[in-house]
Formats: sequence, structure tokens, C-alpha cells
Amino acid sequence: MTYVQTRMPRITGGPGAREATGALTAALTGVGAHVVLVADPGLKATGLADDVQASLAKAGLGVSVFSEFGGDPTVASADAAAALARRTRAKAVVSLGGGSALDLGKVVAAIATTAATARKSAVDYELCKRPFPRKRLASIVIPTTAGTGSEVTRTAILTRADKAKVWLWGEELKADEVILDPEATRSLPPFLTAATGIDALVHALEASTNANATAFNNLFAHEAIRLVAGHLERAVQDGGDLAAREALQRAAALGGVAIDNCGTAVAHNIGHALASLRPIHHGRSVALGLIATLPWNVADDDGRFAAAAAAMGAPSARALPAAFEALTRAVGLKVALAEEFSGVTPERLAEQMGRPENAAMRTSNRRRIEDTDLLAFARTVLTQA
Repeated sequence: MTYVQTRMPRITGGPGAREATGALTAALTGVGAHVVLVADPGLKATGLADDVQASLAKAGLGVSVFSEFGGDPTVASADAAAALARRTRAKAVVSLGGGSALDLGKVVAAIATTAATARKSAVDYELCKRPFPRKRLASIVIPTTAGTGSEVTRTAILTRADKAKVWLWGEELKADEVILDPEATRSLPPFLTAATGIDALVHALEASTNANATAFNNLFAHEAIRLVAGHLERAVQDGGDLAAREALQRAAALGGVAIDNCGTAVAHNIGHALASLRPIHHGRSVALGLIATLPWNVADDDGRFAAAAAAMGAPSARALPAAFEALTRAVGLKVALAEEFSGVTPERLAEQMGRPENAAMRTSNRRRIEDTDLLAFARTVLTQA
């Protein structure tokens, strides 16, 4: 089997690493350049956005802040932020926040250089329909959650006007600089610590067990599994445990490397389908998708799930579903969906799982998924308690 392991952005990490934002950005743009700071609006009270803005100003850079987006960044938000970058003639986009802020900022850096006569909406680049512009703005990302791995990937997810979550993919989306500062995750409340940490775990589990998995990439995926299994409960119980926070932040980046090279699988198919029908946190949705499908997947194991189980501390592939579900419940994620998804039929969810935007996650699953399987999975995820 021939494989390719893509490049990683340069990473600057450790407590206080965010203080280097200005110097790292100026090295890419030159002193005096203008920068768009895409900052999660929920960070205002933490002072993190102020810290980053001060670092940029200290380095002699002009800054415009864009915070007009929510938990699921929309195509409209991406277009608005790109318009701001064009108006201010920005040379870089600094993205601060969780996966939503990072995805949004990465897209803006990739599309904001288009000429006035050729400007396209972010939606024009969905599902690789159109190549990104050859030139782009510099991209610096600072995650404040430890889960999505967006800081190291070539992928971004936006929500269209019809509520469908769509993928944008390309080397142009990969950041130039990644800043991993565990102090930036300290304000994350227990639920979000749990949900984002489980998201990193699902990334690593799916990347190491799907049809695209490679031994080289598993070095990253299996280490991410070990780190989440060993540190997530500690971080949820004590948000001030900086060592646990740092371990989870490292796990998220390693899980991001894993999915950047090998992708995800059916749990993400289910997670995206759920989120297109009702509001639900991404980490929780993919966790529930994995709980619903893992027993079916491990029944046809060729050794991949056994290796992932060993990384998690489980004795066998067949013990992996119980180990994953136990950790999900131990960190406080609610498994039952019946109340929140009342009125959503298994047939409706299965239809959403079969849509084109979710096809890649279905076909990358190592065990072939038939339409009847989609319906069975939909019934399970909607009724599990």
C-alpha cells in the first residue's frame, strides 16, 4: 500500500505561548501590515482576545476584530469576514477560539485574495467544486479548545443557508503557524472540556480504524487515544489542571494530524447528519454516533480495532465499545437523544446520512455500509439511553 503523510504546520506550544502571536505574525507579513483577528465572541470575558490583540499591536500590526459568528460558522459569516479582510487590505488572519473560529479564519485566509471581478462566496468552494485562489493570506491559529484538531488540518466545515454542514478542503486551508497554549483552554467549562476531548478521541479512533488507516499515521492516532484516555476525566474534574489541559491540547492536534491524513468514518457521518437536523454539540454527536456503530464495526475487526483498544487500555477489540461508552458517560455526556430529537424519524436521519455532503465519511468506513445499515444505525442512535 502506498501512502502519503502530509506536512504539519509549525507549532509553538507551552503555557503563555500566545504571547508570541505578534512576532510570529509579523514574521510572515512584515511590520505595519493589517491583520484580521477572527475571535470567538464567547472569549470576550476571558481576556484572551485582548491578550492576542495586544501582542499583535506590540509587533507593529494593525488589527480589525471579527466576532460575528456562532457555534456553527455559516457561509454568510465567512463571506462577511472575507469582505472585512479585503476592505482593510489585510495580510494575515489570526484565528482564536474553538473549531468554529479556526475553520472560519482558515476559510477567510484562503478566499479573501480574490480580485473584485472574480469574487466567489465561500459556498462556491464546498466539496472541492472549485479550486481555491492560488494566493492567500497568512494564517495563524490559536485553539482555545482541545478537540477538533482544525489547527493542523486542510479542512473546514461551514453551514449553508439550508442548514447543511459542508466540507471545504485543500492545502490552502492549512495554517502557517499553530500556537498551542494550554492556558487558553483553562476557561473551558466541564461540558465543553468533555465534548471537545471526546471529539479528539473519536478522530483518533476513526482515523486509525477506517479504510484509509496506515501504520505511519497510527503513530499520531494511537498517541492521541492514549492521551485522551489518560487525561480527560482529570481535566473535566479540575479545569485548573494545566498538565491535563496540555495533554488534551496535544491529543487534539495529533488527532487532527490523523484525520488530515486518513479522514474519519461513520460516527462522523452520523454526527454531521444529526447536527443538520437539530442543534447538538459536534463532540457529543460524534460520540453518540460511535456508541451506536462501534459494536457493529468491531465485529469485523482485522486488527485495527484491537490496536486502538490497546491504546485506550482496553483488553480487546470487543471490549472497546464498552470502554468508549464508559468514558463518554464518566465525563458527563448525555447519551439519550429522544427528547431533543423528538419528531425526527429514523428514516429522516438515515436520509440525511445518505446525502452527498456526508458520503465521504460513509465510504471511508472499513466495513461496507449499506442503506439498510444506515437505517439501523439511525434507529439505534435515536433510541439509545
